[in-house]
Amino acid sequence: MKYEVTTRIALDSTGETISAYLSDMRATLNNLPLEEIERVVRLLREARSHRRRVFLFGNGGSAATASHLACDLAKGSSTNGKPRVRAMALTDNMPLISAWANDTAYENIFAQQLQDHVEPGDVVIGISGSGRSPNVLNGIKAARTAGAVTIGMTGFDGGHLKDLVDICIIVPDDSIDKVEDVHLMLGHVITSCLRT
Repeated sequence: MKYEVTTRIALDSTGETISAYLSDMRATLNNLPLEEIERVVRLLREARSHRRRVFLFGNGGSAATASHLACDLAKGSSTNGKPRVRAMALTDNMPLISAWANDTAYENIFAQQLQDHVEPGDVVIGISGSGRSPNVLNGIKAARTAGAVTIGMTGFDGGHLKDLVDICIIVPDDSIDKVEDVHLMLGHVITSCLRT
C-alpha cells in the first residue's frame, strides 16, 4: 500500500515536469527568428549550387548536433537533379581533435582544422548553446579570416557568437536542454527545406 502511494506521488510530479517542459518548448518554438532560418536555407542552397563546402562544429551536445546536421545535409538533403551538399563535421575526427588539443590548446581544435580545408565562399556553422565556447569562437574567427560565410546557432542572449557571424539563429530560451532540442530540430527543418 505504501508503495502505491509513493508511486502515485512520483507520477504526479513527473507529469507536471513533462507538462511544464513541453509548454516551455511551445513558447520557445513560437518565438524562433524565422527570417534568420530562411536566410540560412537560402545561403545553403546557394552554397550547394556553387559546390561550396559546409563545415560544422560544437562541443558536447552541440558536437552531436554538428555531426547529425552534417549527415542530414550531405545525405538527407540529396534529391534527384540537385547537387549534393558538401558537408563535414569537424567534430568527427577524434585523433585529429586530440592532436590539436594536445599540441596547441583545446581552444584551437576547430580553427586549426579549418586552416587545412576552408576556402573563400565556403559556409562555416558554429553551434554553441551559450555562444561563449572559446574553440567555437576561434573557429568562426578563422573562417572569417579565410573569407568563409559564417552562421551561428546559439541560445540564451547569443553570447559573443552572435557578433562574430554573418547570420545567427538565437533560440530564445535560457535552458541548455531546450536550446539543444531546438538546434537539432532546426537541422531537420533546414534539411527538409533543402529537399524541396
